[in-house]
Amino acid sequence: MKSFQLANESSPLSLTPNFILPEHKRPNLSEVTSLDSIPIIDLSYYDHNNNNPSSLEVVHKISKACEEFGFFQIVNHGVPEQVCNNMMKAITSLFELPQKEREHLSSTDHTKNVRLISYYLKVEGGEQVKMWSECFSHSWYPIDDIIRVLPEKIGTQYREAFTEYAKEIGSLVKRLLGLISIGLGLEEDFLLKKVGEQPRQRAQANFYPPCPDPELTMGLQEHTDLNALTVLLQSEVSGLQVNKDGKWISVPCIPNAFVINLADQIELPIPLVRIASPALESRFRIGVVQSLAA
Repeated sequence: MKSFQLANESSPLSLTPNFILPEHKRPNLSEVTSLDSIPIIDLSYYDHNNNNPSSLEVVHKISKACEEFGFFQIVNHGVPEQVCNNMMKAITSLFELPQKEREHLSSTDHTKNVRLISYYLKVEGGEQVKMWSECFSHSWYPIDDIIRVLPEKIGTQYREAFTEYAKEIGSLVKRLLGLISIGLGLEEDFLLKKVGEQPRQRAQANFYPPCPDPELTMGLQEHTDLNALTVLLQSEVSGLQVNKDGKWISVPCIPNAFVINLADQIELPIPLVRIASPALESRFRIGVVQSLAA
């Protein structure tokens, strides 16, 4: 992708003053650490039908990660690699469309089911600084409502990719909620019941174009997620950071892994996260969020 134009902008993206953060809000990337302390949990060791030491160790690791970080990565999770690759290709195709073919999706109307969003950070004096990213957000279902508003050239690709991806992630979320419940000493179906039979589910894909000076702006400002659980698929370019004991830690991109982020609706430590702008290559991430039933 040679250049990128936000859907709600009339000219190609450049580091203009409306993207530049005040000095005290800048990321100070030289102070970000890359520790191995972000928990990485291998789900292949868990056997639902056997409380062997390996299964108990997986539960213990998830419990510890939830209590200390509210944040961890999982590998060997059972979601086929091809399903993830197809989803990443589909969302890449969307953001690679010319601005004219995406601009109808751009909206600030929070009631719209399918829309492209640009985020802002309010700073002193009421000024808004634009984030170096674009976000595509929609509910999981009905899929026809999503495809209806997408450009025809990517509609079939997106339908096939997201239908399979949502099916796999839905099953994974149920497993995770069960494991978290067990780790907290609760009945396995406790959190699943709390989420309800018809939880609010949304998909959110973020695109972070290469930035000429990542020290001046952010892909996404520091925040906590306003749901119960986020399952995040990252591309191969790093940028996600989590705050631990007041210090920002870079979250490594692990092939075929998911980042699991507890959110405000689960009464556990909630991680503060942010996204740094990439310097050389584009970065994508696809988050599927699960919220408590309304």
